[in-house]
Amino acid sequence: MMEGSQEKTKHSCEFKLSRIAGANYHSKAKVNINQGGTSSGKTYSLLMLLLVYAMTEKMVIITVCGQDIPNLKKGAWRDIKRILASYPDVAARFAKPNESERTLTCIETMSIIEFSSFSDEQDARSGKRDYLFVNEANGIPYEIYWQLAIRTSKKIFIDFNPTAHFWAHDLIGKDNVVRFISDHRDNEYLTDEQHKEIESIEDPELFKVYARGETGQIRGTIFNNWVIADEMPTTFHREWGGGDFGFTNDPTAMYHVGLVDGELWVDELCYETGLTNPEIAQRIKDEKMEHLHWVFDSAEQKSITELRNLGIRNIEGANKGSGDEGINNGIATLKRYKIHITRRSVGLRKEAEKYVWKVNKLTGETTNKPIDAFNHGWDAIRYVALNYLQTPNIKKGARRAAMI
Repeated sequence: MMEGSQEKTKHSCEFKLSRIAGANYHSKAKVNINQGGTSSGKTYSLLMLLLVYAMTEKMVIITVCGQDIPNLKKGAWRDIKRILASYPDVAARFAKPNESERTLTCIETMSIIEFSSFSDEQDARSGKRDYLFVNEANGIPYEIYWQLAIRTSKKIFIDFNPTAHFWAHDLIGKDNVVRFISDHRDNEYLTDEQHKEIESIEDPELFKVYARGETGQIRGTIFNNWVIADEMPTTFHREWGGGDFGFTNDPTAMYHVGLVDGELWVDELCYETGLTNPEIAQRIKDEKMEHLHWVFDSAEQKSITELRNLGIRNIEGANKGSGDEGINNGIATLKRYKIHITRRSVGLRKEAEKYVWKVNKLTGETTNKPIDAFNHGWDAIRYVALNYLQTPNIKKGARRAAMI
């Protein structure tokens, strides 16, 4: 765990920095590597620090680099707007966020925070900056990082979940580089239940990475049969909606699932916590997807009935089967297909990197049982597979996948 106390900015707004942000703020190194577990608060902390630089230094350029624009929109760009919403006196110092350019401008200092993605190293050569934040750096090639780094005059911040060794680890030990390791215990804003959930991760390698922020080597991912697609096709042989209910700690995950020429296409419509059933129904309507046959978790019959009463008429529970057998049947069905996942499906893409088979603690070998974590999106799609893609047909009106 990181040590230290909260820091206040020089402003009278009582804007406080976390321990992680304070450590980076006081660091004399140019390159500051933030290696952390899930929910350690490292991204939030670094964004708060960038706001401080923007408020206290005149006409600086601060670049937040992400893997791609959908990741930024659902990640760092959304987070910094949440921070501003939590601190109205800080928000008052900035002009309204420019949604099309994804920039924030401090009114007093004219400093700019820009959120960008770069397609290749040539693209990264354009522009210079004072501060650079490379968010989720293990999704960004070293060549892009290097081009951005040599055009950064003051400090560089890098963050990532250490699922495996990559180029950022090769920087450790070099001159002017420091590493901070954090985990969920450094995040004072998590609830006791959230801390307990992370501490309960059973897989030893996943626990090492996500509960302790230590460098690991994640192996045994369940789904390797997927690729990224820029957008969904315009027509489908068949199409459905799949959903998994969540609320406080777990996200509600909803997907448009389509079948074209024997391959599946998946688009994320929702991956959020705290949604009520009326909000779920409205989200489906806003996405103009109420015409689909929707399959949700059959354990939530009361919620399914409420959604039907709210206008989502074509909705049913998943035929999950019993225990591990039912889960494995759904997984086996999905693994028969090449799956195209849209770029904006950030929640599902992140799950794909973390959803793994359990490991036998005695032998170290992977088992045929999946972990019960990082699976909310995949459960939603699995429900569609169980009801409509298995052979023989198990729902009236469904067609055999082999015949489509």
